Amino acid sequence: MFLGTYAPRLDDKSRLVLPAKFREQLADGLVITKGQERCLCVWPVTEFRAVTEQLRQAPVTSKAARDYMRVLFAGATDETPDKQGRITIPQPLRDYAGLLRDCAVIGANNRVEVWDAAAWEHYLAAQEESFSALSQEALPGIL
Repeated sequence: MFLGTYAPRLDDKSRLVLPAKFREQLADGLVITKGQERCLCVWPVTEFRAVTEQLRQAPVTSKAARDYMRVLFAGATDETPDKQGRITIPQPLRDYAGLLRDCAVIGANNRVEVWDAAAWEHYLAAQEESFSALSQEALPGIL
């Protein structure tokens, strides 16, 4: 499980230093994909395989499923962190997420999300009020 918020920067070679707390879980390899709300998702390889297996169950007759899988897999890249825990973010993914320098790296349960720092702050500010007002009915059986 990935938890917390961190504020690394992209270096001049478009590398991102993964938070130390995340490195062990990502050391054997990871997959970077486009995420919703213009962030990037960083999945441990084993977790991405599990997601892939779930997506294989989607009917190929579903246009929404086909569209989702095309965007997800076409923009995905696999990486192995170097000895300093750095990964390279390819230009198309940096463009998608608007990553220039300052980033927010957040734990999101079974994956890590990488956001432009300003975009994360804007998103978080917009969501915190609805989060604090969340009622039991919003997520039945969970909260």
